[in-house]
Amino acid sequence: MTTRIGERPTAAASGAEIVREFGPFAPGGQVHGVSYDGERVWAATGAQLLALDPRSGEVTRSLPHACDAGTAFDGRHLWQIAESRIDKIDPASGEVLASIPAPGAGSDSGLAWAEGSLWVGNYRGRRIHQIDPATGAIRRTIESNRFVTGVTWVEGELWHGTWEADESELRRIDARTGEVLARLEMPPGTGVSGLESDGADLLYCGGGSSGKVRAVRRPRAQGKSASVARSTP
Repeated sequence: MTTRIGERPTAAASGAEIVREFGPFAPGGQVHGVSYDGERVWAATGAQLLALDPRSGEVTRSLPHACDAGTAFDGRHLWQIAESRIDKIDPASGEVLASIPAPGAGSDSGLAWAEGSLWVGNYRGRRIHQIDPATGAIRRTIESNRFVTGVTWVEGELWHGTWEADESELRRIDARTGEVLARLEMPPGTGVSGLESDGADLLYCGGGSSGKVRAVRRPRAQGKSASVARSTP
């Protein structure tokens, strides 16, 4: 099943409110995927996953692992895109428990977990895939009219990042219809790579080549999109 984003009128944009900014981490490196495990923000910096204190940005631990795109947390495990695969990782030991093929075969971007599925952004393909975490099989596809970076679900809302040239946004979309329900414009030159919610009022954004992580205020929606929430496997 395929749903197209942008077939309905696009919501008017408002400016993103950046609440906190951490980093840069890994000088000369980048922040790709980001996730949140209820206590720590995880940032994928290319060769290691960094666990950050969500208030101070202090690095509290690190896991050596290839991590060049999206990161997700399912309630027990981290999931990490590494080249053309997605690894399931024990966050306590760093052990890779399983691997599945990434649907974009190397062009994948964001990663999120919701309702027993992984949701994978495809950057230049301008789409989001919902996939089976056991096999990597695609369950459905949502197409966008913008490059797709990070992906996250929060309180039944599907959000994704966009980044083209020097313009970047956070978009809330209706996963059933593809309608763009809200747009938050990032300041000029401020890109969004990974995207994650804290389950409440903040969206954590990977800053790509800036090496930073930014916390953006999530506006409360008056209406709700399709109800999809995280669940522990």
